[in-house]
Amino acid sequence: MIVVRRTADGYALVRDGAVEDVTREALAAEVARLEVDSPRWAWDTADVYPLLLAAGVRVARAWDLRLGRALLRRAAGTRGAVAGLPADGWDDLALADDGALPLDLAADLDPVAEHRRQADEIASSTRPGALRLLLTAESAGALAAAEMRFAGLPWRREEHERILAEVLGPRVPSDRRPEALERLLADVRAALAAPTLNPDSPVELVRALRAAGIQVDSTRAADLRAVDHPAVAPLLEYKKLARLHAANGWAWLDAWIRDERFHPEYLVGGVVTGRWAARGGGALQLPKQIRSAVAADPGWKLVVADAAQLEPRVLAGLAHDRAMADAGRGRDLYAGIVASGAVATRQSAKVGMLGALYGATGGEGGRLVPRLAQRFPRALALVEQAAREGERGGTVSTLLGRSTPPVSDRQRALDRDAAAFDADERVLQRARAVARDRGRFTRNFVVQGTAAEWALCWLADLRGRLWALGDGPITARPHLVYFLHDEVIVHAPAALADRVAEAVAASAAAAGRLLFADFPIDFPLDVAVVDRYSEA
Repeated sequence: MIVVRRTADGYALVRDGAVEDVTREALAAEVARLEVDSPRWAWDTADVYPLLLAAGVRVARAWDLRLGRALLRRAAGTRGAVAGLPADGWDDLALADDGALPLDLAADLDPVAEHRRQADEIASSTRPGALRLLLTAESAGALAAAEMRFAGLPWRREEHERILAEVLGPRVPSDRRPEALERLLADVRAALAAPTLNPDSPVELVRALRAAGIQVDSTRAADLRAVDHPAVAPLLEYKKLARLHAANGWAWLDAWIRDERFHPEYLVGGVVTGRWAARGGGALQLPKQIRSAVAADPGWKLVVADAAQLEPRVLAGLAHDRAMADAGRGRDLYAGIVASGAVATRQSAKVGMLGALYGATGGEGGRLVPRLAQRFPRALALVEQAAREGERGGTVSTLLGRSTPPVSDRQRALDRDAAAFDADERVLQRARAVARDRGRFTRNFVVQGTAAEWALCWLADLRGRLWALGDGPITARPHLVYFLHDEVIVHAPAALADRVAEAVAASAAAAGRLLFADFPIDFPLDVAVVDRYSEA
């Protein structure tokens, strides 16, 4: 283990108590020299790794101290030594615009002490192996995220501009609506007899709809589709194009595309369940309308892969539900549920499973959940148990030990008030509603969080396989360029595309074995080798 620490003049590399000072300019060369021995680097990845990547240095293994702090703050089964620490820079590092950590903040942090503290906390926990694997996978994810930001997602500005011109019209100044929006707006105003309506204001829009005799409480598309009125069709189209203009229009192109690449900043573990988030740019929400702009370089291909029915398969593995595992072996899991006799159609299987994962009690999902429980009792019992624990105010954890946040002070106060002898009925109802909400959260947490762990293990294994397929720097080899929960995109030389597709599938299988050992659950992928993302 080599711990990297900021100093006034650069960095210090600490190994087995020995300290080697290096300047900022010399850091990359020294790391490259030491990397030959495959050490694990203990650091804040977002602070140090971009500097190394810019110098052409890639590392294989890390221990991300910031991510480790976040995991151990809440991990059940630990002594609580990390959870009891006062908040400091390891909890919320303020990155500069270029991803670098301001020196004045870094100087107050001692990574050597933090690494020792985290290592001791894991070693003394009730499940040290699982927690260590989780932190290893999370740290590998941080390396991958930095590499994806560095390499960038191949993006063709000319194609993006063609799409915008086709659906929105010619580019206009930022304070004006594009031609297509103006045309649709005229239709909406005429249909509602509201010549000055601003459809971008929900308050104004609801008022205009009600004035036209349309009783709605919101302007959500799902609510509007249920209304039979001439204004609805152009309004829905307006909202769709307005989202494109706001989220991925010309201003987005100017801000985010550099040298035919999109360089998003991923936030590893940015969601409480362990899923990733992104800081600006909408990296996790690329609409289908613009995906043809994501295109491989000449002589290269995009290998696009996503896991089929990941969360239900993870649930089967968590619960060791062999009936559910059998339903998905070698085929579409929902089709297997139909074949089992639990429900009649694939759509019913999907709706019922979503109901089980998210706690549906009414509608079609609520009606189908008991039928799934009869056929797959172990799986449904696991999420029910997680829900009940959450309702009681307890903590639940994923397979590897990521745990839910503690119950809020608000819920504890409600629980105390509800337990009082003379509790008001409104207080009781509110306490029950809050408990049910937490139960739905914990029900889904154990599954979505474990699915995020599988995806991290998949990503970590694939990262190593891709590196072994080529020579030279990261961007000269097959390399990851995009990750979204259960989907990856690899940019690969065309001659290696088939081998990359094999590596993607092999890594998925390896991740399943790592988490679920010999339990017979498989994780099939939909894999496509394409020139453009839209073709996948």
